[in-house]
Parts: sequence; C-alpha cells; structure tokens
Amino acid sequence: MTTRERATTGGPTSSRRSKITPERAQELYDAVLDQLRAHGYDAFTMEGVAAQACCSKSTLYRQWKTKPQMVAAALRAGRCVKFFSADTGSLAGDLIVAARNAAGQGKRDTALMQALGHAALQDDELKAALREALVEPELASIAEMVERAVARGEIDPGHPMLPYLGAQLFGVMRSRPVLEGRDADAEYLVRFVTDVLVPGLGLTVPEQAT
Repeated sequence: MTTRERATTGGPTSSRRSKITPERAQELYDAVLDQLRAHGYDAFTMEGVAAQACCSKSTLYRQWKTKPQMVAAALRAGRCVKFFSADTGSLAGDLIVAARNAAGQGKRDTALMQALGHAALQDDELKAALREALVEPELASIAEMVERAVARGEIDPGHPMLPYLGAQLFGVMRSRPVLEGRDADAEYLVRFVTDVLVPGLGLTVPEQAT
C-alpha cells in the first residue's frame, strides 16, 4: 500500500491521526492499560477508554480500527519498566537490586499478563506486543547483568543455570499471585534470589546487599 493509499484509508500516516499530540496519545494508551488491568481483555471496551480519557469513541476508532490494534499499540507505548540493571560489582548484588525494583512494577505488569493471557494466545499481534512490552525488556536486563559478570570472570559463561535465570526470576514474580494469592513483593523476590538463585549459581551474597 502506498503512502497516499494509507492516508485515504486512515492508516498510520493519515492526517487525522497526526492531530493527536504525543502527550495526548500517551494519555489514551494509559487509559487502555488501566482499563485492561481493571476489567480484563474480554470486558475491555472502547466506551470505557473513552470515558476515562474524556474523548469520543469516534476518536479512538479513527486511530485504531479494532480492539486488538488499540491494545497492541498501548502495550508498545506503555510505560512498562524493565528490571533495574544496576552495576553493583557482583552478579549476586545485581540480581538482588533487580528483585527489589521488579517488585515495584511486578503487580501492574502481572495484572496485564493475566488480563491478556488467553487473548494473546489467539492473536499474534497481541502476543508480539506483550512480549515486546513486558518480557523482552526484562530478559535483556538480566542478560546485561550476566554479560558483566562473565566479563569480570565472576561466572563461567557455560554455567548450566544461566539460560534459565530469566525464566526463574520472571516466572516466580508472575506465578506467586496465582499459586498463593499474594503478590511477589520485594521481600519475597529478594529471598528467592538469596536462597535459590545465588547458591544455585555458586555465588555468595555480598554483605552490603543483605
């Protein structure tokens, strides 16, 4: 499709879409994510977003023709924070800092994951947006910590546990609300790091990190 064709069909380069400022677009995206967390994907409606964002449904439909397109756009633009990849000088210390910081964002992100879980399995665009917004930044952050530890000679790059660090830390944060009905708070995640991950990696917990 040419640029001119996209403009006449309301595509990404249409003049109508350009009238919304980046700040206003972010307000709409925030409303989408809030509505998803509060009501889940099935009960999510354009009406709810319009009411929260104080706009008309026609404005939303001009920008995003379908609910999946709107949700995918909101996920990609959402202010979802990745694990804080601090350089403490040790992998154990970095993982502890990551656990503390992940706890602050974990509840909101877990709510989105739960709201979109089934829908994402049925829609490739939603699945890709969910991974891009909530999964890949966290995995990249963990990879940065490991790369620094390997460069320092702190851990062997072939350590059998390294490929599973992301799955373990990411998984325990997301699964506790389902398994125990409680959020994975900072105390819980730090304890998981110090009692499970650090010993499994053959490392010790720095005194200043406890």
